[in-house]
Amino acid sequence: QVQLLESGGGLVQAGGSLRRSCAASGRTFSSYVMVWFRQAPGKEREWIAAITWSGGNTYYKDIVKGRFTISGDSAKKTVYLQMNSLKPEDTAVYYCAARTSPGLRVGPAGYDYWGQGTQVTVHS
Repeated sequence: QVQLLESGGGLVQAGGSLRRSCAASGRTFSSYVMVWFRQAPGKEREWIAAITWSGGNTYYKDIVKGRFTISGDSAKKTVYLQMNSLKPEDTAVYYCAARTSPGLRVGPAGYDYWGQGTQVTVHS
């Protein structure tokens, strides 16, 4: 059984930093792309950063570009999200997700495995 286990997150002041981790377990786990999504209250779940295992290509939504960095360690099957210069509008539940088919999908329906989600709260 494949599981994505998230860690990190929590409460931080505006301008601060947090680091999220997402570790995959399961002997047969393989994926083409790992993505971080987030969902704020009353809003749809949106992707914010993605990384492909092959080539390590990274992609960011404009609202986090230059502040967030996604990285991965394929040997550990772990992906990270370093979040800097956090703003109150970054407050949301953050999820990691894995897609086992090629290609990047911006909608949550295209992903096969999900982490449990963790609240990140940025207060001013």
